[in-house]
Amino acid sequence: MVGVDREGVAAGRPQFVTTEPFAPGGTVVLDESAARHMRVLRLGAGAVVGIRDGQGAIGAGQLVLLTKSQAHIEITEVSQVEPLPAVHLLVPVADRDRMLWLAEKAAELGATSWRPVLWRRSRSVSPRGEGVNFQGKVRTRMEGALAQSEGAWLPQPFPEANLERAILAAPRGDRVVLDPAGAPLVGPQSTPLRQPLVIAVGPEGGIERDELADLECAGFRRVSLGPTILRFETAAIAALSMARTSFGTSSLPDTDADDRQEFP
Repeated sequence: MVGVDREGVAAGRPQFVTTEPFAPGGTVVLDESAARHMRVLRLGAGAVVGIRDGQGAIGAGQLVLLTKSQAHIEITEVSQVEPLPAVHLLVPVADRDRMLWLAEKAAELGATSWRPVLWRRSRSVSPRGEGVNFQGKVRTRMEGALAQSEGAWLPQPFPEANLERAILAAPRGDRVVLDPAGAPLVGPQSTPLRQPLVIAVGPEGGIERDELADLECAGFRRVSLGPTILRFETAAIAALSMARTSFGTSSLPDTDADDRQEFP
């Protein structure tokens, strides 16, 4: 798992994610969803829960007030977890349910960022995952996965973009695109991965030749996960897992974070 703190301040406790900053002695107010979950768990005043903000802060606190729509947590302990080496995902705009499943796994494996790309073949998918409402669902799934896996860092979610904008917004560094004809991603015949790493995953049916050419012109190199053809969500998880294993657990800053651009 990523950012596991089983020996830390929140080990073995029900976990919740908040967007509020928190510090020892302060109080965090969790939303209706968290309050509902606490009632299902039959938590009462004084129960100890884990809190994390998805930005590296993890803590523990006591439930002091539980209403139908809110849960008030008094923070007792806080610690900070350093981010893992940066691995950014460019995922295809695709079937909604499969994208949501992938979002959960990306959070569990500690992807640094998540950018859906509207490939040419993405346009034939229906229903596909895009739009503001879908972005909210992605965020909710990621938060749930982060809590269950006791992670510390949420992937930074970006809205969907066409390929040109996605390339422009991608961080500088090692850039790879998954392609069956590419060199192995890892192994004795592979090029060592460098940080930050950007992994581009194509849509069902593959990436069009001109799209692949655009990626290569932007510094992406083709890499393969093996001799079989994988579904996009399987390929993304396999590549992210291999990258995490290759980099190990050392934490280094994303030196190119300031070079990242954001598009509406």
